[in-house]
Amino acid sequence: MTCDDASLLLHALADGELDAGHASEVEAHAKGCARCAALLRDTRAMSAALAAPALRLKAPASLRARIDAALPAPRRAVATRAAPSRRGLLQGFAMGSLMSGALAAGLVVFVMRRDEEERMVGDVVSAHLRSLQGDRLIDVQSSDQHTVKPWFNGRLDLAPPVVDLTAQGFTLVGGRLDYLDGKPVASIVYKRRLHVINLFVAQATGPDRGPAIEQLQGFNVWHWTHAGFGLWAASDINAEELREFGDKLEAALRGAS
Repeated sequence: MTCDDASLLLHALADGELDAGHASEVEAHAKGCARCAALLRDTRAMSAALAAPALRLKAPASLRARIDAALPAPRRAVATRAAPSRRGLLQGFAMGSLMSGALAAGLVVFVMRRDEEERMVGDVVSAHLRSLQGDRLIDVQSSDQHTVKPWFNGRLDLAPPVVDLTAQGFTLVGGRLDYLDGKPVASIVYKRRLHVINLFVAQATGPDRGPAIEQLQGFNVWHWTHAGFGLWAASDINAEELREFGDKLEAALRGAS
């Protein structure tokens, strides 16, 4: 196993996402390679730091108070109707149980989706940081989108959209193969002055989802889906500039389609 092969799998190894065979190969390589061993230590330290309880934001009690104050006051029902029948009570109980079950299921789905999104944002930030170490930023260096896009042929099961936004202030500098959630993804690399923007592209299912921005450890992550692609743009530029990048990229993708 070469250093290039190992560097692609170190993050998956640190997160316990490799099978026993690949994990053994990477660990064996790291034992004999000081550079990869250092990268593995840094990756594990970063994973531990991202999982720290201190990074989780707990909503303040004042937020609940503001929400409660904004809700309309409950209206007191006027007890003018006759007492409900036994059958009506049973029907009401059954309907209430169904509604409670549906609400509970919806809440579980929401919580699971939110946890998945938070984990993915952490994975994206880790991959962005990893790309800035050493010479891992670019596998194919070119400002020509017609050079960068074909490079991924045979390396991924998708053809990532590559857009040249140099005229809009975001310079295309190349691309590389990276990993998110233990799966290979494309990373299209742009620069805004001296700042690096990693645009990670993976397959996505379901309808398109509008953009949302998250912040973790001082990095901004702009995420949306488009035409079967999941896109995450990560950088240390401010949120407004990253939103501008996302808007210009989205406009170019819609124009192309």
